[in-house]
Amino acid sequence: MPRTPARTPGPAPAVRVRRIYDPPEPDDGVRVLVDRLWPRGLKKVDAHIDEWPKALTPSTELRRWYHGTEGEYEEFCRRYEEELAAPEAAAALDRLRTLAAENPVTLLTSAKDPSLSHTSVLERELTASDR
Repeated sequence: MPRTPARTPGPAPAVRVRRIYDPPEPDDGVRVLVDRLWPRGLKKVDAHIDEWPKALTPSTELRRWYHGTEGEYEEFCRRYEEELAAPEAAAALDRLRTLAAENPVTLLTSAKDPSLSHTSVLERELTASDR
């Protein structure tokens, strides 16, 4: 039986996370707002976003749960990953994967600590090598 050649992985996608309030930088590439709500105090003309895929954002119910008294980060991540498996979210995630394979992508959020938000889950999904 002929052996199938091993798949050589391409370069890892260039994905980074920044706060939407930070000024745009030349190496941002495609700027993608990944929050469901428009950031407070920011004019749309000043945001310099290229995409706003609301299907990728955590549901209102999940956001409220996480920011409430019960919300715990690991459980939030698990629930958000489940939401990303829904057809509309999965299609939006695939689109972002395609963008990230061709261009640098910057995920933009208004979260004060992006490392404890949904953006860390998205970044992990986009840069996973087994996709």
